Amino acid sequence: MHRGTLLGAAGLAGVAGIGAWAYLTAPAFWKMYAEDLKRNVAAPPIEPDPRLWSHRGIHAAWMGHTTVLLQIDGFSILTDPVFSRRIGIDLGLFTLGIKRLVDPAMPLELLPKPDLILLSHAHFDHFDVPSLRALEDRGTTVVTAPKTSDLLRPRKWAAVKELAWDQRFRVGPAEVRAFEVNHWGARMRSDMYRGFNGYTVEVGRYRVLFGGDTAMTRSFRNLKSSRPYDLAIMPVGAYNPWIRFHCTPEQAWQMAEDAGAEFFLPVHHQTFKLSREPYLEPIERVNNMAGNHPHRIALQRIGQEFRIHS
Repeated sequence: MHRGTLLGAAGLAGVAGIGAWAYLTAPAFWKMYAEDLKRNVAAPPIEPDPRLWSHRGIHAAWMGHTTVLLQIDGFSILTDPVFSRRIGIDLGLFTLGIKRLVDPAMPLELLPKPDLILLSHAHFDHFDVPSLRALEDRGTTVVTAPKTSDLLRPRKWAAVKELAWDQRFRVGPAEVRAFEVNHWGARMRSDMYRGFNGYTVEVGRYRVLFGGDTAMTRSFRNLKSSRPYDLAIMPVGAYNPWIRFHCTPEQAWQMAEDAGAEFFLPVHHQTFKLSREPYLEPIERVNNMAGNHPHRIALQRIGQEFRIHS
C-alpha cells in the first residue's frame, strides 16, 4: 500500500486526514455519518466530584478518551481535553467527523480550571480546538508538541510552550518532560511536520506518566529510574487494525512496566468508535494483564476517580 494512502486510512483512527478519507470512501463514511445522526450519546456511567479532592496526594478522574483531570498536591492538570460531541473538521454548520459514544464525565463548564494542559499531538481526538477555546484562561499554561502552537491562541493563555523530546519545562511546582513515543503528529495529510509527545510530570514526591498515543516502543525503558512512577496514563484502544499506530492493551501494560509504574490508568477506549475491536475488549485485556493484581488498574469506567494519599 502506498504510504500516503496508508497514512490517510490510519488517519481515521486518529481522526487526522478525515476529510481526505471521507472523500475517498464517501459512501461508507456518509452511511456511518447518517447512522451517527440517529444515535443518542450515552450519559457517563459515573460523575466525579473534584470539589471533594484534598490538596494532598494524587487525584485523578477519567473524563473519557485520553482526557484525564489530575490533581497532584493541589496542582491541577488536564490531559488532551476533548469535550465536543463530535470531533473532526469544523465546516461551520456542522463538524465532519466522529460522534462520541459517551458524553464526558463532567460538562466543560463545571470542570475546575486547570493549572496546566498537556497536549500530546494534533489529531482531532486529542487536540479539540472548540474545547481548548472554551478552556482559554490567563491562569492556565499549555504544554504541547513541536509545531502545534499555531492551532492555539497563545495570548489567551498564561503561556504556551512547545517541547521537543527530552526537553523540560517548569510550571509552578511541576516539572514537565517530553519523551518520544511511536506515533505521528499530522492533523491533515499535508502537515506531517507536526510533532507528537508523551510526558512525565513531577510534583514534589509524586511522578506521573502520560503516554499520549503510541504504538509499541522501547522508549519507555529510558524513563525508568530509582524512583517509580506513581501512575501511568496509557492508551489501550484502536489497535485493530491500526497496530502500527496504536498499542494493544498488553503492549501498553508492558511499556508502563518498562517505565517502572505502580498504577495503570487505561485511556483511549470506550469513547469513540475508532477501530474494529469490541467495545469492552481493551479493558478486559487490561484486566487479564493485571492478573492477581487488579488493584493496580486505577480506573476502568468513564467518570471513576482514583487517589493516592501520602
